[in-house]
Order: sequence, then structure tokens, then C-alpha cells
Amino acid sequence: MAPSPSSSSLAEKFLFPLVSISFISLILFLSTSSYSTSSLLFSHPSPPPFLLRGPSHPPSFAFLLSGHKSDSTRLIRLLLAIYHPRNRYLLYLSADASEKERVRLLETVKRVLPVSRAFGNVDVVGKPSAGTHMGASGLAGTLGAAAALLRLDKNWDWFVTLSAADYPLVTQDDLIHVFSSVPRGLNFIDHTSDLGWKEAQRVQPIIVDAGVYLAGRSQFFQASEKRATPDAFTFFTGSPWVILSREFIEYCTLGYENLPRTLLLYFTNVLLSQEGYFHSVICNSNYRNSTVNTDLRYKVWDDPPRMEPQFLNHTDFDAMLKSGIPFARQFREDEGVLDWIDWRVLGKWRNRAGPGAWCTGSGRWWRDPCNQWGNVNVVRPGEQGRRFKELMDRVLEEWSKGESSCQVQ
Repeated sequence: MAPSPSSSSLAEKFLFPLVSISFISLILFLSTSSYSTSSLLFSHPSPPPFLLRGPSHPPSFAFLLSGHKSDSTRLIRLLLAIYHPRNRYLLYLSADASEKERVRLLETVKRVLPVSRAFGNVDVVGKPSAGTHMGASGLAGTLGAAAALLRLDKNWDWFVTLSAADYPLVTQDDLIHVFSSVPRGLNFIDHTSDLGWKEAQRVQPIIVDAGVYLAGRSQFFQASEKRATPDAFTFFTGSPWVILSREFIEYCTLGYENLPRTLLLYFTNVLLSQEGYFHSVICNSNYRNSTVNTDLRYKVWDDPPRMEPQFLNHTDFDAMLKSGIPFARQFREDEGVLDWIDWRVLGKWRNRAGPGAWCTGSGRWWRDPCNQWGNVNVVRPGEQGRRFKELMDRVLEEWSKGESSCQVQ
């Protein structure tokens, strides 16, 4: 096995101008060529000295915001709703989006979020390799994004994946406040080893994701034969939307143990591999005791459930807030309830960042209070923060009993 490359080389492969990476090189953690790197938005200034990080300070998050063709407007709205100077953000438009849309995304971020220039904490991925979410190319994109975020900033605490169809139900002050009392090695990932119907329809089929091997391809092919469910490790499955600790992300991307590489080889040919890779790695490793069995997303499912949850609307508003859950999915573009969340939960105008204790500008309607900022190391939680804290206390109490995490059924 060739030596593992640094997180830096993986990240440089991923940022604009993007050099197409084959999934095989990601699997083997090889670096066989050099890449030029430039930020699409900023020159990556060092974090301001008044931004304090570390165990004795409030946590920070690295967000991967992903979307498809025509999703740039939704990604901007999501970015504004979850922006905080302490965090890191990587925006990802899939290969079906045009170059014009990517440029428009860049220009919009510069215009609507000038504070991000000072903190240098927003980046946009250039043209990614083609692929399909049904295959392994989606997993390759997530791992590449995680490596890029490690390269850009090693001081964040949790890696959070969100799609353009997601939206927050708490402010960033609420989120940071609640996670301040959470052990920073914990991983929030919905998982189960009870495969049920998925064993025959997801685990045993063998697929080939053309985007892994051939540039510009977005199809996948399924073999006529199936393979047996593996017995060398326990297969876990669950939600692809995760909140993972920096330590575990380093474990998956830096390759200092064989398990992540071995399972990555296996999941190359698994249908919807993002619904099983992180789950199986964490529950078959020494990180199993750090696993909290929830993805912290509010969802409503059909009965029987389909591949995606129902679209949420005004009728779900009260239940969403009472749940105390910090994120919800999925929403249609310009769904009216998003305006309710903006105004009644986040306290923001639609085209502005969600205000927090860090915003010190005038609150008059024609001025954005977050165009001026003060102490970014303090937070001011609100009512939803209280509900989220109550939920988190219950979740951690259940986790401490060790009865729901990585249980083999």
C-alpha cells in the first residue's frame, strides 16, 4: 500500500480550479500529481486573533452545503440562515450545474455576505466530477469535501452535511450554545444493523458508478449477480445526513488505519453508499462508543417510507418547533414556511444573515446589523435554544446508557 497523502493534498485536489479526481485514488489515498489551488472567493486570511477556538471556548462547525443544478439560490438562503463567523462553509454544486451558475453563486456570496470576506470562512467548489447519488461518487465528494475543510481550517469541532432542501430550526447562537456542553468527540449519526429489506435491495446488489471511473459520466450499472452480506464486519445503515467529530473525520480521510480504506473499497460497489459507509466504519471501530444514534433532523415519513421524507410546509411548523430538533428536511424551493422560520425563529430578513450576539450594527430595517460585528466568542441563545438543550439532554442521557449506539441486531 502506498503511503497516505496529507489532508492538504486531498483538499487541494478538491478546491477550484478543481482537478478531476478518480475515486480509486481516493480509495487508496494516493497523490500522484500536483495541483494548483486558488480560492474562488477569498485569499484565506488567517482567522482574526479575536476569534478564539479550542476546548475552553465555544465550538465551531464545518458545514458542507450541497445542491444540484438550479440550487444556487437555495444554497445562498441556507448559508445566510446558518452563517456565523466561528464556522467554516463549503458550498458544493453538482456537475449538472453550469459554470454560469457557479459564477453567479460566487458573486451572490460576495454581495450578500460581506462579513465573510473578513473571516475568510466561505468557499465554493469548482467544477466537480460527474456522478450519481445512487453510487459511490457521492461518497467520494463528501470525503473530498471533508478533507478540504480539514486543509482550510483544522480548528473546527464538527462536520455537518446539509442539502439545499434543508433548513435550520435554531439560530447559530442556539446551536453553538447547546453544543458547548457536548463532549467534542461525539458523533451524531442515525444508524442500525437491522437491514430488513435493504439487505436484498441495497447491501447485496453489486453496482458500478460510471462517474468513479469515467469523467463526465453520471450513470450506474448493476450486475446481474449479487454478493453475500459481508461477515468480516457488521453492516450498518441509516441516514446519509450526519454531524461527525473532527477526530473521526481525520480517521476516515487521513488513512492511518486500514479499516476506513478497506470499507471504502467495499462500498465502491454498494448502492447508496452514503447510507452505510460512515455508519459501518464508526460502528466497527474504536469510535463506536462515541456514536449517538440520531441525525438531529426533523423529518416526516410516508407509511411505508419512501426514499425521501415528505415535503414540509406550514402545517408542520408548530410540530417542528416543539421538537427542539435543530435542522429539518425537506422543503420545496420558496416554501412559505421558510419565511415563517426566518422571521419567527431566526429573527432575520430573507436576504440577510441570521443575527446573533456577534452582530453589532444598527437594527433599523434598511441596515443589516451583521455588517458590523463585535465579540464572536459569545452567544445569546433564544427560546429554540432552550428547547434544543432539553432535547440534547435527553439524547445524551440515552447515549450514556449505551443501549442504542452501534447495537448488533
